[in-house]
Amino acid sequence: MSKSENRRHLFISHHHRDDALVDKFTSLLGSKGWDVRNSSIRAKPENQERLDKGMIKEATLKRLLRMKVSWASTVVVLIGQQTHQRPWVNWEIDQAHAQGKRIVGVFEQGGKESDIPKSLEKYASSIVGWNSNSIQQAIDNGENTFQKPDGSTRSTVNASANTEC
Repeated sequence: MSKSENRRHLFISHHHRDDALVDKFTSLLGSKGWDVRNSSIRAKPENQERLDKGMIKEATLKRLLRMKVSWASTVVVLIGQQTHQRPWVNWEIDQAHAQGKRIVGVFEQGGKESDIPKSLEKYASSIVGWNSNSIQQAIDNGENTFQKPDGSTRSTVNASANTEC
């Protein structure tokens, strides 16, 4: 298999404080032969400070994120302790859905079902535990597998998250 056949273009949605988890995720898949290209925003500390202070216009950030989601074949959402509280994560998931992207949630080690963002509950193609085989199958094989953090089977999505108010 050539290097380009092993390449995956992903947008990895995550809480910015989980940047180390993104590295761990790409290393996990890299150890299984994948060359992961991640288009998500990973701000340097000085740029993160500008983001946190609102010095970058929201419209500019949304335009950039739309382009980065568009480039990716699949959007992966790393489900960590604070992921569900991040408005930008939900926005990125909504954008991925609007663009018709496959959306795969991956629980970080120690993650909980209560950590799943509302938009991921609504639009996930698959949610899997931190297991390279499960992750690769969810991304590549289009398997719509829904797991709990421990890898056991869960219902597809939380029905209450799909109810419009």
